[in-house]
Amino acid sequence: MANIDIFVWEFLGTAVLCLLGSGSVCAVVLKNSFSHGGGGDWIVIVLGWGFAVFTGASIAAPSGAHINPAVTLAVALSGGVPWSSVPVYWAAQILGAFVGASLAWAAFKLQFDNNDDNSGTRGIFCTSPAVRSFPWNVVTETVATFVLIFWILTNPEVNTTLGYAAVSFVIITIGFGLGGPTGYAINPARDLGPRIAYALLPIRGKADADWGYSWVPVVAPLLGAAIAAGVAMALPV
Repeated sequence: MANIDIFVWEFLGTAVLCLLGSGSVCAVVLKNSFSHGGGGDWIVIVLGWGFAVFTGASIAAPSGAHINPAVTLAVALSGGVPWSSVPVYWAAQILGAFVGASLAWAAFKLQFDNNDDNSGTRGIFCTSPAVRSFPWNVVTETVATFVLIFWILTNPEVNTTLGYAAVSFVIITIGFGLGGPTGYAINPARDLGPRIAYALLPIRGKADADWGYSWVPVVAPLLGAAIAAGVAMALPV
């Protein structure tokens, strides 16, 4: 596939991923949203992001449905895509995530404008740790991403049978099982693109973008993906 085609499909798929994922958080967090204060907040968010992965990956099917730089890295390490295409995938994913998060803001602009306190809205766009300790936050994100990537690489027959719904089930399970400590970015683009959007968007009373933490959800998922690819390739066929 030509790099321009890869860029288009990965951009569109990642944009929809972050539009729907961030939108599910908006619905829970922002005042004057029907889901706000309705209970089951974490369940709504985890399911929202899980099914957002299904939707985004389905759209990006022609390019391999990576929609995640960690997936692209693991596939490249495994010989599935040429290294020359990796920057194209990554650029499309980060830009798509930026646009998708910005569209979520546009869809909920009235809710942002009428929210009593927007200082806690950063979590709509990007992740942050419940307990801040960079080494252990890296461990959490590395472990969670390892689970995702290792499953993807070692279960091609399940992916073929259930399609992208199978990956969504894994994402949902990771959210419930490992999402609490750091918000389970497990995708550098899904965190970095929306974080940039949050820094730039005109949200009244917003907090800072927490750039001091921003490297963790970028580096740790790539580390987890590299380890997962190495272990998968070392296993007997």
